[in-house]
Amino acid sequence: MITNVETYFDEGCGRCSKMATPLCRVRTWETELQLLRKIILETGLVEELKWSHPCYTFQNKNVVMIGTTKACCAISFFKGVLLEDKQKVLIAQTENMQATRQLQFTNTAQILELENTIKAYIFEAIEVEKSGAKVPYKEPIAIETPEEFQYFLDSDEVLKLAFEGLTPGRQKAYLLHFSEPKQSKTKTARVEKWMSQIKRGKGMND
Repeated sequence: MITNVETYFDEGCGRCSKMATPLCRVRTWETELQLLRKIILETGLVEELKWSHPCYTFQNKNVVMIGTTKACCAISFFKGVLLEDKQKVLIAQTENMQATRQLQFTNTAQILELENTIKAYIFEAIEVEKSGAKVPYKEPIAIETPEEFQYFLDSDEVLKLAFEGLTPGRQKAYLLHFSEPKQSKTKTARVEKWMSQIKRGKGMND
């Protein structure tokens, strides 16, 4: 795992073997990510490294995070569902994503066109944090989460967001698989085996 933000922008997040190679997604979207970084920092948010990604905070509260997929780079608003989204540009990665909403981009021209909107949405997100507003989460699926898996969810926001974005059926399959072993170390091993698959937004049979 990387230990500072500059390493992310120079070499990648370190979560796969493609780090520091032309195949790294961070390298693919390097120009766009640096532009998003500049725009975000102009709003006064504090830049930190969390979950191997640049995360931007207000008074120690997470506001936005930037990241990439094969298809785009994006700004993720942690409480995006609470924003007005007057421009109708925010995207839920999946129908089950309850809190996070994204602004997705495929080139610098799109970013520059929405620069004022990006800043306006960030300032609105800061006001949401100031207000103390909470996301009204729906009831979770009725299967107990093994404590071994819960530990990873609590310590890895990327994993948590990815798992929340899975369909209920995919979530259920994972929870049943992780709960099956009697020994804690076996449960932990299963979780570790499937974490990367979850982060890719995939079910066990995808």
